[in-house]
Amino acid sequence: MDIKGFDIIVIGAGIAGASAAAFLAPHRRVALLEAEEMAGYHTTGRSAATWVLNYGPASVRVLTGASRAFLENPPPGFTDHSLLRQRSAMFLAPEAQLPTLATLLAEGQGLRELSPAQACALVPALRPGYAAGAAIEDEAFDIDVAALHQGFLRQFRRHGGEIALRHRAGRLDFRAGQWDVTTSTGALFRAPIVINAAGAWGDAVAALAGVPPIRLVPRRRTGVIIDPGPWSVADWPFIDDLAGPWYCRPEARTRLMLSPADETPSRPCDAQPDELDIAVAVDRMGRALDIQVSRVERSWAGLRSFTPDGTLAVGFEPGVEGFFWCVGQGGYGIQTSPAVGGLVADLVLGRDVAALAPVIPALDPHRYRRT
Repeated sequence: MDIKGFDIIVIGAGIAGASAAAFLAPHRRVALLEAEEMAGYHTTGRSAATWVLNYGPASVRVLTGASRAFLENPPPGFTDHSLLRQRSAMFLAPEAQLPTLATLLAEGQGLRELSPAQACALVPALRPGYAAGAAIEDEAFDIDVAALHQGFLRQFRRHGGEIALRHRAGRLDFRAGQWDVTTSTGALFRAPIVINAAGAWGDAVAALAGVPPIRLVPRRRTGVIIDPGPWSVADWPFIDDLAGPWYCRPEARTRLMLSPADETPSRPCDAQPDELDIAVAVDRMGRALDIQVSRVERSWAGLRSFTPDGTLAVGFEPGVEGFFWCVGQGGYGIQTSPAVGGLVADLVLGRDVAALAPVIPALDPHRYRRT
């Protein structure tokens, strides 16, 4: 059997694996294994991401903030156009959610309060009387997910990294200080360190290595594209409703992307949208916005994988030599990817994690097994 030797093997070429591999490749020989015919086929390729600082638990907000400089000024050759487009994020609060709004304003960063009239001025389709209050984060952004993901892969290849598509990990065996990863093609990749960045399949990859699961829960998230006519939506903010799970944002200047913010538990799979979730998305939006939806132009679904406490798991598995976790990105993987990719490289290479040291305990994969 032909054995391909490397310093590090990364399993999964979505945003988590691609970013980690990109930051490691300048320093080590890295192989990036991907089960599908294209990198980012599942969650990454189906994400309509925004950079919103006031989104997610405390550790995620730190990682989001630490990613901004990279997203604004990526390395030379990373991409041929901007990764970010400024788009403010507006949070709507009906009467019952005013206490939630007050907490958000008190604890958030870079937020300012809006009156209902100001909210209506930004989004003229907002139904009168729906929002009793609102807040806005002016420095939020749309992220070009495809350009970001391809930039990481380009950077990885530029530094000599090898990507193997259609190579699903089938066996992981540790012998004499080396991991042998046998793939679905029969190829054998060998390295002292394996990084599990397999997304929804993270626990399945761990099982192949004899590592206890983190208890990841893949959850389906649905996206829908509609025509918002007669409204002109190009300059609308991203809209998040504090009253219930739905959000929307402009798409391709003339359309709206909306989601019911569904989190339906799922097995790891090629997720498909459910008709009920599509209908729920349209209904929830219609309660807040005066938009009549005659048809849905496109719909899709992807899996966002969550750890039990909803934040990422990044670090070595205690007691298992050379096995590293980078999973549980949930809905935060795109906007945190530069910081997380750099952090993975620092931890694997034994470098100082600098300003991110305070979040390491919150990301520790072993935290679930202490109780």
